[in-house]
Amino acid sequence: MNEAKKERWLPRCQVFGKLSTEDIPECKSWKSREYIDRARGRSAAETGASIYPSITFRIPGHGVGHYPSTAAKNNMPRIDVVYLCFVHIGKDQRAEPLVETVHGKMLHKYLLLPLLASYGAAVTISVAKSGGNATSGLQYGAMEEEINHCGEGGLYAELIRNRAFQGSSKFPTSLDAWTAAGDSSLSLKNLTDPLSTALPTSVNVKGSGTAGLINAGFWGIDVRPQKYSGSFYVKGSYSGSFTASLLSPSGKVLATTKVNSKSKADSWVQHSFTLTPKAKSSDIKNTFSLTFDGSKASSGSLDFNLISLFPPTWNDRPNGMRKDLMQAMKDMGPTFLRFPGGNNLEGDTIEGRWKWNETIGPLKDRPGRATTWQYQETLGLGLIEYMEWCDDLNMEPILAVWGGLALNGDLVPESELDFYVQDALNEIEFLTGSVDTEYGALRAKVGHPEPWKIKYVEVGNEDNLNSGLESYKAYRFPAFYKAITAKYPDIQVLASTIDMTIPGTAGGDYHLYDTPDNFITKFNMFDSYSKEHPILLGEIAATEPNNGVGIDWSNTHFSLYPWWIGSVAEAVLLLGAERNADKIIGTTYAPFLMNKDSYQWSPTILSFNSNPDQTARSTSFHIYSLFNHNIMTNTLPSTSPDSFGPLYYATGLDSKTNSHIFKGAVYNSTADVPVSLTFEGVGRGTKADLTILTAPDAFSMNAVGGSNHVKSKTTQIKAGKKGEFSFKLPNLSVAVLSTN
Repeated sequence: MNEAKKERWLPRCQVFGKLSTEDIPECKSWKSREYIDRARGRSAAETGASIYPSITFRIPGHGVGHYPSTAAKNNMPRIDVVYLCFVHIGKDQRAEPLVETVHGKMLHKYLLLPLLASYGAAVTISVAKSGGNATSGLQYGAMEEEINHCGEGGLYAELIRNRAFQGSSKFPTSLDAWTAAGDSSLSLKNLTDPLSTALPTSVNVKGSGTAGLINAGFWGIDVRPQKYSGSFYVKGSYSGSFTASLLSPSGKVLATTKVNSKSKADSWVQHSFTLTPKAKSSDIKNTFSLTFDGSKASSGSLDFNLISLFPPTWNDRPNGMRKDLMQAMKDMGPTFLRFPGGNNLEGDTIEGRWKWNETIGPLKDRPGRATTWQYQETLGLGLIEYMEWCDDLNMEPILAVWGGLALNGDLVPESELDFYVQDALNEIEFLTGSVDTEYGALRAKVGHPEPWKIKYVEVGNEDNLNSGLESYKAYRFPAFYKAITAKYPDIQVLASTIDMTIPGTAGGDYHLYDTPDNFITKFNMFDSYSKEHPILLGEIAATEPNNGVGIDWSNTHFSLYPWWIGSVAEAVLLLGAERNADKIIGTTYAPFLMNKDSYQWSPTILSFNSNPDQTARSTSFHIYSLFNHNIMTNTLPSTSPDSFGPLYYATGLDSKTNSHIFKGAVYNSTADVPVSLTFEGVGRGTKADLTILTAPDAFSMNAVGGSNHVKSKTTQIKAGKKGEFSFKLPNLSVAVLSTN
């Protein structure tokens, strides 16, 4: 094999583990072994059987064996090793890497043949000026369901955790996040005259001196010079005043205000206040306290409920959204929002499903519910808040309605399905109907007289799982589809799976969680898909490092954050979708948000804690942002004598600006890839902006409170004498070229 072919077939894999002499991969004929010790600053090439004994190693490129904890990885000396073993396959020689890794005392063998690294040969691409297809214009969006405290304790800006002592059979009412202040005692009570039927449980605070209660927030409360708006309900005769304060972990008062009592013995009275700290706290583990003089309470105690505190919100909306997270989303530029799930839409049981009519109206009338993700939600982030979120970021709503299946496998029989179909129609009417309709009038009553427009409705979520597919195909989806299209013929109805024959003009929803390598194999999966049934890629993410097989759902090793090689692999799938943008409605990463202090699923595109300054925009975020700010209104066909890989790309046009667009990603190349790109009709001297995203390492991650490791470089280039744009793209890079 000549040297060029050696480089072309060079295997690149990544493995974490302990390597000793007896653990070296065995091939029948070793031609070379190369060890590059970056950690110790030396490089050596060896042949034969000589090796480093007992080293901790990582092989650079694309695949990963066992991925240790962050702490373990940080303490691991890094040695990059490339094995090259030539074996005969047919008439040709081919590098066949067989990797053994030690994990504990068990050896795992991975034969990594599918994605051997490719030599960075030049690629010539010619783009036609016509013959493409119009896109939906919604290529990249967002998906939200209540998971990872992404709403409660995240995007929904409420700072008080367990504000209304809501509970369920799954998560009983408790004093979670609350402690007593001063000499007081706290007890939960279900009074005969509660604040509302939706909020039957309140807290009784008893004390003779300074009495009250303290809330820890969602693992801290960010304090800085800005106005905080608060309120609480109290019941009981009291002649004094209340003191609302923000406190440091040591008890230092950061902001405080007096609230004159209007409380009554026989009714609940709401009190409002504001707090304005004079300085920013260096600690985020601050708390909120509400106290009173117990000696002035006629019965020696008072009852409290719905204790709330909000910082300034996006667009100053009451009951609104956290500004830093909304700003991050705005910067990414999503074009649609799929909501409210996700598994959380389905519920653990039929009764536990997400009920739209319990998420509207005053907060005291929202009962809360047990999420499917191990905590109780208040439903403060409800249907109207979702729609206002779409308004604020100019996103197309993709509304998911409950489809008759719960996560425990319970499903609605055909004879009882009409109630739930009608409930979905009522929800759509609530959003889109005039004030002359029953549910349009209800929308106006709760404060939003102007209707919205809904273009997309998805029925259920992942109904191919939990033994739901047969009933979904047989009667559940057909019933919803028939009813919705009959009343709302302009709505595009989507099935929650593509594992079925989709009727009529309905579309489908495809979800993918996988390893980076497996993302690459799906680059062309949409090429032969029918455009009669458009697909939403409603949840995608590279979640687990390469292992030569794929994800074992019984034993997952999901990454905490997106990492660069996984993000590049996602970009390859996105490009495959863009090439077929007449068939693909749009794509969204999922889950979208994660509170680092309490989460159930990782990775996510945005991660955060209580401190807005530490919000992390992931490696995947930067790719979505780049692609989203270069939306193609039309695809344009391209030809090339070179096959896809290691360079994958899509080409098109933005008819609004008449800009020609090339989007590309390089995955698993041994060298820079030279590109010669021409657009038919674009001549010599035409200028274009070329933006290239790279990262220092395949495993670069953007962590909460950490640095951004994604490097973005934009240069202006000119077309040559034949109209060609010439540039090079490095391995593991993502790029966009847009003509001026």
